Amino acid sequence: MCKSRNVLISLVAAAACFAIPAQAADSVFTAAMDGAQCLPDAIKTPATGTVELRVSADGKKIAYKITLDKLLNPSQADLHVGAASQNGQSVVKLWPQGNAAGKRGEFTGVLVEGSFDAGDFVGPMTGSPMSDLVDEIRAGNTYVNVHTYDGMDPPYSGPGDYRVGEIRGQLK
Repeated sequence: MCKSRNVLISLVAAAACFAIPAQAADSVFTAAMDGAQCLPDAIKTPATGTVELRVSADGKKIAYKITLDKLLNPSQADLHVGAASQNGQSVVKLWPQGNAAGKRGEFTGVLVEGSFDAGDFVGPMTGSPMSDLVDEIRAGNTYVNVHTYDGMDPPYSGPGDYRVGEIRGQLK
């Protein structure tokens, strides 16, 4: 009786070891950003970037990191719902937060690291559960774009002055 009880305990413990890592794993989505992905027309810019989104194991929070290379005058970064072939509405403001301001001149490095939950949704996602956004991400229907602004008119005068977004990347 003791032997079979010990075997049963060992089997339950072994099963738990395999089950816990599967449940605790975060889902990670990434995108390479550049001007070629901007719509309706590609933007000729030397700037590039990457974005990583990590959905928590419980699905209630997303951590993110945006890294840029050679982007002039970054002014904001947003997460949008939209297929690769369309522009969509912003659903989360990733940078800047609060009273932070954009950066002037060429920027290379980590622009921002942070996290958000469903309470940070704006636009069409306001009031939606996080699972709705995660479903859109998994379906390939989300992208991040980084806007630039040189502080002078006219707008859209070249790299460093694309107020609706200079680089974009579809999350995968």
